[in-house]
Formats: sequence, C-alpha cells, structure tokens
Amino acid sequence: MDNIKKIISASIEVKQALLADEVMLEKIEAVSNLITKAFQNGKKVLFCGNGGSAADAQHLAAEFSGRFYTDRDALPAEALHVNSSYMTAVANDYSYDVVYARLVKGIGNPGDVLIGISTSGNSKNIVEAIKVANEKGMTTVGLTGEKGGLMKEFCPFLFNVASNDTPRIQETHILIGHIICQLVEEKYFNTTGK
Repeated sequence: MDNIKKIISASIEVKQALLADEVMLEKIEAVSNLITKAFQNGKKVLFCGNGGSAADAQHLAAEFSGRFYTDRDALPAEALHVNSSYMTAVANDYSYDVVYARLVKGIGNPGDVLIGISTSGNSKNIVEAIKVANEKGMTTVGLTGEKGGLMKEFCPFLFNVASNDTPRIQETHILIGHIICQLVEEKYFNTTGK
C-alpha cells in the first residue's frame, strides 16, 4: 500500500511542478494558439514517438482527428508510425533513425506542426525528424524529460517535464497534450469544454 501511495505522490509532484512553472504554462498557451492558427490556415499537425511515446502520439492525434469534448469536424492530425508497412520497409531498407525524417520530408509543409515525443530527448529518429521539419519551415514542438536531451537544441517549443522517471514524464506529457487539445478545440470551434 505504501509503495502505491509513493507512486501516486511522485506523479502528483511532477504535475505540481508543472502547475507552478509559469514559463511552461505560457508555452502551453502559445502552442495552443499556434496549432489553432495552423488548423485555421489549412495546415496539419504530425506526431512522432517511440514505444509509450508513440502510443501518446497516436492518442493525441486521435483527440484532434476524432473529438475531444465536442462533436465537431475532424482536424488534420496524424501519428507518423501508424503505417506499419512504411515503418518496416524504411527501417529495413534505410535505417530506423530516418523513419520519421523521411516521412516529414515527404508530407510535411511549411506552416505544419511537428510534435516530437521522447522522454530522454535523445531519440535519434525524433531528433532527425525535427531537424527536417525545421528545414521545411514547420513549427517544432518537443515533449521531453527534465534534461531535454538533444531536442532542446532544435525545438523552439520544448516541454521538458520536471522528472527523470519515464512513467512520470509520460503521465505529464499526456496531461500537457490534453490541455492543448482542449484549448485548441475551444478556440477553433468557439466552444467551451468542461
């Protein structure tokens, strides 16, 4: 029982650190506005991650393309790993390091948004995708852990969660993502969530 309480407390502490971080809160607002404007301009949001971060990427893409609180039209958002034939072909024929960069190069456009998720901030395939997105004139957003890793050099909007514990980082990434989804939905569709 004590161990369960310790885990829950650790999760709460990371979220309390986010709540107290005015810079991060302002960044959440800025990214929400940026994504809203991208959608208003006919642009799309692409997500990429590995493992649990890939699951988070797919989850957040679905919040935009499906619905969040409101029954409304789909918004153009996609997790880049969902085409398994593409992923396995490129990983086999080229390298897993370029699976996302190659797709961003092919389908990313200026004004689109790329959200890269990596708890370490050092996942080579995420960093390479961010580099290509920057070259293409896309806006890059990173979700990482406390140190930010290599991603901090390439993402103008970096959410480096105040933890080095992967599960606690991922829990806070999904919180940040859900806040952004709610704010974008409310702004884009002129609605109010919960």
